Amino acid sequence: MIEAVGLTKRYGAKTAVHNLSFQVRPGTVTGFLGPNGSGKSTTMRMILGLDAPTSGHATIGGRPFRQLPNAPRQVGALLDAKAVHGGRSARAHLLSLAQLSGIPARRVDEVLGVVGLQDVAGRRSKGFSLGMGQRLGIAAALLGDPQVLLFDEPVNGLDPEGILWVRNLMKQLAAEGRTVFVSSHLMSEMALTAEHLIVIGRGQLMADMPVKDFISANSADFARVRTPGTEPEQREKLAAALGEAGARIEPEQDGALRVTGLPLPRISDLAHEAGVRLWELSPHQASLEEAYMRLTQGAVDYRSTSDARAGLQQAPAGHPQQLGAPHGFPPAQGGPAPQGAMPGAQPNPYAPQGPYAPQAAPGQGYPPPAQGGPVPQGPVPGAQPNPYAPQPPAAPMPPAAPADMTAPHHEEAR
Repeated sequence: MIEAVGLTKRYGAKTAVHNLSFQVRPGTVTGFLGPNGSGKSTTMRMILGLDAPTSGHATIGGRPFRQLPNAPRQVGALLDAKAVHGGRSARAHLLSLAQLSGIPARRVDEVLGVVGLQDVAGRRSKGFSLGMGQRLGIAAALLGDPQVLLFDEPVNGLDPEGILWVRNLMKQLAAEGRTVFVSSHLMSEMALTAEHLIVIGRGQLMADMPVKDFISANSADFARVRTPGTEPEQREKLAAALGEAGARIEPEQDGALRVTGLPLPRISDLAHEAGVRLWELSPHQASLEEAYMRLTQGAVDYRSTSDARAGLQQAPAGHPQQLGAPHGFPPAQGGPAPQGAMPGAQPNPYAPQGPYAPQAAPGQGYPPPAQGGPVPQGPVPGAQPNPYAPQPPAAPMPPAAPADMTAPHHEEAR
């Protein structure tokens, strides 16, 4: 069993964990939840003797971790899957841990088979993917066949098959009577794996109870009721009957009613007495994620906001944004090419500027008119000259007069 009593850890002026007390009992998977920065990893490090608490204490089996004889044979942990020498193979890494703890070498091959890394046991760990690194870390935690296991985000980087394998492994270990303490941010996975929850926020205990009790205590179950959509008067009649019976009613966007405060059989009876036909009457129970978000919404330190620039790249309605049109945006493919400026069109910032910019209508300078139109003949009034148009051939130069071979300069040239 793991027990924390008044556990407190301060880093200068910052208090990471404050007066935290809880117990993790054997035979069940206990989930450890909390927002980022709530102190989960710090708490696990203090349990394992890696960080000294400012006050309070944590024990495993009634003794601090550092006082346990041959601790790796009693406690297994995965806190950082990257805490491996990248130049070592998976088997060499596990073998070194086994030799330090007096664990037989045959156990290395056993745990490699358990986590599915037997085929890559000779590869260096620096080439492992994130999921393979997680499997190697789990193998190291299982190496001493311990009775107490701590896992910090064990499914991080695993594929769906790996996540299912970890879930079943945790349940199997707990069924064998071991103490299993698992930290995770995946609420859906915790709902399927854990039976008990310890929730902290900003270093303080917020909940310590079974999963079912946690969901019931931090959420409100409701019934979803729907009447025929073509008969709104029946919806109003049902709402009035339920309201008189003490139910709380909230309309939903699709026309259904969210009813709290009455069980489903009572809602059905009231609808029958009022002569209202029901198209839907279904119970709704909040998920672990909903209950967790409701409890911890005031303890979240890092909140995301909407991007202030969102939507700046969206084209105006009715004008699909395309490049290359000199006067606003062209119509959809296959439509007629616009002639001149389009009413309400935005100028194209990528259109050529200056003296060589295209004109508003064909025939005035360049470019040529739309394909298939007549080509204007001769100059057009107001047109700008096209500097790239072919030029007429220059007039031939008159032939030079024959040189006088008797001129004095001829003699000098010779």
